[in-house]
Amino acid sequence: MTETTLHGVQLTGDKVRLREFRADDLDDTDAILGDALVTRWLSFDSRTREQQSEVLTGAIERAKHTPRTEYYLAITTHADDRLIGFVRLGFSGVQAAKLGFAISAPHWGHGYALDAARTLIGYGFATLGLHRISAAIGPDNAASIAIVTRLGFTQEGRLRDHVFTNGAWRDSVLYSLLAHEWQL
Repeated sequence: MTETTLHGVQLTGDKVRLREFRADDLDDTDAILGDALVTRWLSFDSRTREQQSEVLTGAIERAKHTPRTEYYLAITTHADDRLIGFVRLGFSGVQAAKLGFAISAPHWGHGYALDAARTLIGYGFATLGLHRISAAIGPDNAASIAIVTRLGFTQEGRLRDHVFTNGAWRDSVLYSLLAHEWQL
């Protein structure tokens, strides 16, 4: 279910709710952006609280842009409104976006990332009119690869030395999903 409110977009999945970020999410961002266990799998290193505050402020500001350049949304459970992760569609090209997501380590293994990605992808194709969604994932990130594979993404190839993170260059495996391939 999609709901547009005075506070932006809210999407409801089977297990999660996606909502715009708020300033009071800062404490909960540390469980993601400040945790080396989580950022090990992302395209950037762990961030300090000051850097996390800048990321959060930027996300809140970009959500007000018209037209939007991204849908970067907080993931919460149905049980409460506390941030447990994020999911993002960043626009890149004509009717195209890049997918990214992360969940705090204590919430791994419950299907939250899968549900959040599925919910935002559905919104991207049905509401935003996207034609293509891609995801660049580290080749050792088996959990994220399993998620995009389960959602119907196709592996396109390998991007060599794609990101510099954790003190070294890392390849990414590129996956994509086209609108006509999308199945709910």
